[in-house]
Amino acid sequence: MDLLQYTFFQHALLGSLLTAIACGIVGTYIVARRLVFISGGITHASFGGLGLGFYLGTNPIWMALVFAVLSAFGVEWVSKAHDVREDSAIAGVWSLGMALGVIFIFLTPGYAPNLSAYLFGNILTITAGDLWGMLALVVVVTALFLLFLREIIYVAFDRDFAQTQGLPVKLIEYAMMCCIAVTIVFSIRLVGIMLLISLLTLPQITVNLFTSDFKRIMVGSIAIGFLGCVCGLLLSYYLNVPSGAFIILFLVLLFLISKAIKAVVTPLNKE
Repeated sequence: MDLLQYTFFQHALLGSLLTAIACGIVGTYIVARRLVFISGGITHASFGGLGLGFYLGTNPIWMALVFAVLSAFGVEWVSKAHDVREDSAIAGVWSLGMALGVIFIFLTPGYAPNLSAYLFGNILTITAGDLWGMLALVVVVTALFLLFLREIIYVAFDRDFAQTQGLPVKLIEYAMMCCIAVTIVFSIRLVGIMLLISLLTLPQITVNLFTSDFKRIMVGSIAIGFLGCVCGLLLSYYLNVPSGAFIILFLVLLFLISKAIKAVVTPLNKE
């Protein structure tokens, strides 16, 4: 409990909670609509924005946000309007973002500061500005899902049916892609570019082992994500290593344990 007196630890704890809420909600949509590969493409494309931010001497997070949103919209537009296979578009965006990031970082005078925190995550580096940005994201995402949950579920599970119901499918898809991109960028400090895709999927598939209800998956994902973040935070503080690896390691172990429990319980229920 003595750790709570430190401001940086308070920021890290609040950041964990806000990130778990955002990733739990948005990640449920990602898993339901099978957009995991797209999320990975957006995550790695944002590396180009980080590199450009370092090169220009500006806040790399905001440049990464621009790259992520443009990449998300680009994949959605190319795959739908120009009859290009979605996986091909994602591969192009993924490779382009990483290549541009490497080039800009190489051209940056001196050494790019805190680069490892963006690649592998360091929850202890979260600032008050990061918290305000994440809080705004959580408010927007929560309000969006509360107001339009039925429409979002229709689009996630059956796009054609949603169109027959007269829903603005394209608008919903682009809005959700924007939410995915912003959530990814604001969560980079927590687990890093290399591991972020796991925070958007592992809690959801763990809860999905026991229920298929969209709302329950969201709530369960938030709880599991926050628990994983807290465990990663404590281990990061005491062992002085990046938090992202321990967060993902905890989530993987929890999934494997849940899978084993499911395998034991299912035959017993049938009997």
